[in-house]
Amino acid sequence: MRSANLLNDFAFKYVFGEDCKEANDALKSLLTVFLERKVNYVVVKNSEMVKDYSKMKSPRLDLLVEFDDQTTVDLEMQLRQTKDNLPIRFSYYLARLHGSQELEGKYYGELKETIVLVFFNVNLIDNNRMCNTFTLRNEEGLSFVEESQDRMKLRTVEMAKLNIHKPLEDMNEQEKMIYYFLNCHKGMDDSKIKVMIESDGVIQMLEKRVETISDDGWKKIIEDFQKLHENEERMERQLELEEAQKQAKEAQKQANEAQKEVKELNQERILMVQMMLKNGMSISQIAKCVSKSEEEIMVRQFGAVDLVR
Repeated sequence: MRSANLLNDFAFKYVFGEDCKEANDALKSLLTVFLERKVNYVVVKNSEMVKDYSKMKSPRLDLLVEFDDQTTVDLEMQLRQTKDNLPIRFSYYLARLHGSQELEGKYYGELKETIVLVFFNVNLIDNNRMCNTFTLRNEEGLSFVEESQDRMKLRTVEMAKLNIHKPLEDMNEQEKMIYYFLNCHKGMDDSKIKVMIESDGVIQMLEKRVETISDDGWKKIIEDFQKLHENEERMERQLELEEAQKQAKEAQKQANEAQKEVKELNQERILMVQMMLKNGMSISQIAKCVSKSEEEIMVRQFGAVDLVR
C-alpha cells in the first residue's frame, strides 16, 4: 500500500494543478465529470504551491481555473472541518471570486460565470445528494435571475455520502472518481481500484499522476500539510482568544455601565429623599414613596445604605 493520498490538499493541487499536460488533462476530466459540462480547454491561474504559511489565516491550496469562455472556477479539496464555519467560508470565496472581475467601462451583462467547486469529506447538507449546486433563490426556490443568466454558483461534493459498498458496475462517473479519491492510497490492493485502473481511462490518467508522487515527495507534502494545518489551528486559537477577550471586554463595559446607572439612580433617590425631608414629609411617607423601609431611610441619612439595592 502506497502513502500518497488525494484527500491531502497539497497532493490534490499537485495532481490536478501542476503546469504540465498530464495534470491539465486530469483537471479537464475532473471538471467535466463534476460540472457536468464538456471541458476542452482550461488554464490554472495559480499552479504554484504555497511557500509561506506563517502570515496567512488560511493558506489557499485551491486551484483557480479559467475556461476558454472565461468562466472561472475555484476548485478546492477541504478535508478538515474547521471551527471557522465552512458554508460561510465558501460563500465568501464565491463572492470574492465574482467581485474580482474587472468591470470598469463595461455592462453588468458582461460579467462572466464564477463557480466554487469544493470537495469535502463531511456531511453538511441535509439531503441524500452527494453533489449539490446552490444559486440565488428566494424562500420558495424561485431563481432571482433566469437560469441561463445566473453567473454565480456554489457546487459542493460531499464525499462522505458515497456508498463505498456499492457495486462498481452500478456507480456513475462521479461516484467512481470519488471512490478513487477516498481509496487511491490503497492502489491495486483495493479490488475496485484495481478494476478501474485496468478499465477506466479517466482513472488510469489520475493513477499516472498519483504515481509521480515519490515517497520522498510525499514525505515533503506531508510536512507541508502539517505546517499548513498547524498554522491554521494556531490562527483559529488566536481568533478564539481574541473573541473571548472581546466578549470579556464587552461584558466589563456593560457591567460598568450598569454600575454607573445604579449609582446615578441611587444619587437621584438620595436627592429626592433629602428634598422630601426638607418639605416636611415624615420618614414613613418617604419610605412608601421610594419603596424602602423606614430603617433604610433613617440609616441612609448617615450614608450607610444604598437605596437602589
